[in-house]
Amino acid sequence: MELAALNLVNATLNWITFALDAPSARAVVFGVHIGGHLFVEVLLLVVIFFLLSQKSYKPPKRPLTKKEIDELCDEWVPESLIPPITQEMLSEPPVLESAAGPHTIINGKEVVNFASANYLGFVGHDKLLESCTSALEKYGVGSCGPRGFYGTIDVHLDCEARIANFLGTHDSILYSYGLSTLFSAIPCFCKKGDIIVVDEGVHWGIQNGLYLSRSTIVYFKHNDMDSLEKTLEKITAQNKRAKKLRRYIVVESVYQNSGQIAPLDKIIKLKEKYRFRVLLDETNSFGVLGRTGRGLTEYCGVPIEKIDIVTAAMGHALATEGGFCTGSARVIDHQRLSSSGYVFSASLPPYLASAAITAIDILEQNPDLTSKLKENIAILWKGLSDIRGLSIASNPESPIVFLVLEKSTGSMKSDLQLLEDIADRALKQESIFVMASKRSTLDKCPLPVGIRLFISSAHSEFDLLKACESLKRVAAAMLR
Repeated sequence: MELAALNLVNATLNWITFALDAPSARAVVFGVHIGGHLFVEVLLLVVIFFLLSQKSYKPPKRPLTKKEIDELCDEWVPESLIPPITQEMLSEPPVLESAAGPHTIINGKEVVNFASANYLGFVGHDKLLESCTSALEKYGVGSCGPRGFYGTIDVHLDCEARIANFLGTHDSILYSYGLSTLFSAIPCFCKKGDIIVVDEGVHWGIQNGLYLSRSTIVYFKHNDMDSLEKTLEKITAQNKRAKKLRRYIVVESVYQNSGQIAPLDKIIKLKEKYRFRVLLDETNSFGVLGRTGRGLTEYCGVPIEKIDIVTAAMGHALATEGGFCTGSARVIDHQRLSSSGYVFSASLPPYLASAAITAIDILEQNPDLTSKLKENIAILWKGLSDIRGLSIASNPESPIVFLVLEKSTGSMKSDLQLLEDIADRALKQESIFVMASKRSTLDKCPLPVGIRLFISSAHSEFDLLKACESLKRVAAAMLR
């Protein structure tokens, strides 16, 4: 068989040489005169079909010997399921031994706490404790089921109605975990093929929700309205089908990674001009911004009806847990059937929903809580405005005072290590508890890392002045 194939190939080569040397030559095949080129093409097709019809060579199968198996096993090196453990990963965060109020206990020592987002000082509030106790006695610890099956309790409905009434929206929906609100709400409305324009400084919870949505994600420069407008204009011009797609702008009211406040009034103008929808995360502004703590919409004087989707975690200002989404009745009803965090997760423990209702009642009855918070922010801002080696990157009215290095070391990893050393020394030597903005390895935020201070209305003026002087001493010693 091999000899016949070789002879056929040789004959083919001879005919090709003949045809190329004498293009006008003709051959007689079965009594028919055929031109040289045509004969070559026909012959090549015959050769190709002949070769394809041959069986491929397969080496004889034989089982591996025990020695060969042992050698292969000895040579095999399994790939690690996780990245190698570094020295930074071995560090343990401080462990609190009391409630995360304005003062807490770490390693048996009382420290001033600026690491908890207890904006209104509700942690340990007597009325919240009474509300939780009553709910525990009535409902028990948990609901033990999703809302759509057997996990809906009357206090959940009361809490949703209370939030909607406080913010002036049609309806609200509760989630059992703050981050799951964003993980679920974004993919619930945004699907593959949709376009989402998002600020590059959003926190990891929003980033993960965007990833789960599988939509087309386009980032604009952090809190830069010129960059946002250019991005919206480019998308509208390039995508002729853009009017038929669902298009969203996703921003935070107060950015957790910078402490900046979003200019909502300008965002709404761009939204209406280019016909986009807006999803606003009010986690760090609910109960904080505005004259009565109703968030960024009140702060910027924007009717809340102009915001399509509003989300917030309740673990900050309200000192409870869970999250909510609020808006029109259609927006909320859609989530009750399509939002994975609502449909498949056990509902919020009833005592936490009761605590949220009580916290909103206290806030509405005591608007001076937000005024006291603003005073504390101003005191800390003024005290840290001239700190050596660090500068304030946050907005003067933000409840998050964000300190960044004036001169970067050249890498984010080195900057973070230096900031963690500053925070560690402030805790051990000055009894001031602050935290560097350590990020997940999956976090794609390009903004510089810094030291975050969460201000509370429960902090005394002495606490704030002590924090300023302590951080100045530590920064002067370490940032020479």
